[in-house]
Amino acid sequence: MSTEWEGAQAKKPLLVTGNNKASSIWVVVASTAVAVAGSFVFAISVGYSSPSQEGIMRDLHLSLAEYSVFGSILTIGAMLGAILSGTIADWVGRRCAMAISDVFCILGYLLIVFSKNSVWLDLGRLSIECGIGLLSYVVPVYISEITPKNLRGRLAAVNQLMICCGASLAYALGTCITWRTLAIVGVTPCLLQLVGLLVIPESPRWLAKIEHSGALEEALQKLRGKETDISEEAADIKDFTEKIQHLPQSKMLDLFQKDYIHAVTVGVGLMVLQQFGGVNAICFYASEIFVSAGFSSGNTGMLAMVAVQIPMTALGVLLLDKAGRRPLLVSAAGTCLGCLLVGLSFLSKIFPIHMKGSAGSLVTLVSWLGSWIVSYAFNFLLVHFSCSRAFAG
Repeated sequence: MSTEWEGAQAKKPLLVTGNNKASSIWVVVASTAVAVAGSFVFAISVGYSSPSQEGIMRDLHLSLAEYSVFGSILTIGAMLGAILSGTIADWVGRRCAMAISDVFCILGYLLIVFSKNSVWLDLGRLSIECGIGLLSYVVPVYISEITPKNLRGRLAAVNQLMICCGASLAYALGTCITWRTLAIVGVTPCLLQLVGLLVIPESPRWLAKIEHSGALEEALQKLRGKETDISEEAADIKDFTEKIQHLPQSKMLDLFQKDYIHAVTVGVGLMVLQQFGGVNAICFYASEIFVSAGFSSGNTGMLAMVAVQIPMTALGVLLLDKAGRRPLLVSAAGTCLGCLLVGLSFLSKIFPIHMKGSAGSLVTLVSWLGSWIVSYAFNFLLVHFSCSRAFAG
């Protein structure tokens, strides 16, 4: 019964306007822009270790094993953030969760900037990844909760585009500035997002969940425009949230019950296959890979990758609503960073609404665990085996 009701609610338009009144979306677009600044932070941290490897190992006298710890510890911190991401986002709200993430990221980048040894370096990286572990969950959730149905696909895809652009920026800037300066660059989107969070509205669905009726209507009116009749949508959100409150409270162990095991297998399986495809190893160590492949400089290879990566990801965003998710996923089976978050996009489709918080934490946790295994082992594979054997498996 619950599933049928959820399906009926999903078919209703999220943007309800009065007669002869134009709806406004600029606040939605601006709010999405602030949210995806978090995706930019995520991407810079992913792309940071590749152009910085030579400089950090030289300046701080790190061994290959010590640098592999620095590169892969990103995923350990992200796992810690992922475990608590659903709970934190539900407890303090979407905006506050993003602000907490920014504080962790800023602290981490400052530790890297002033690091004198590998301990400072690793603590900084760990702090950053605690932040992005939370961001990787809350950003897509916030975007999906504030956007009208007719814009949701395109605005959600901007999240992925910003990840591509952020990593590409890290690769490009890393070829011409020092690793400490690149860490300062990583602080910039965090500060911009913190400022933006002061003015964008909170998620109406979260406000409904904590029973702040007046704040819900105020936020929804701001998102939909002054001339928009929000009464029907506000009533739908309240009704939807009230019904959710009567559903059983979910725990992570509940996901392994018979009713949910198929969805868990799909969600976790997608993440495992995605991470063991080696996407994060390529992101973390692109420079070393290109040198091993015969390039005179890893910088040349990274710039060539950037030149292809951004336009192809932008094309994917433009085709998303026209071609659909499945054809693009099949056609992108051999790509790397462009498919980084495809697994997460399934969460909102395969899990019941009251299980999404626990499911989001579990699937994100598995993703980062797989990423840690691949990113830590990859440098050693390049040393002990040829580059071609490392990629051939």
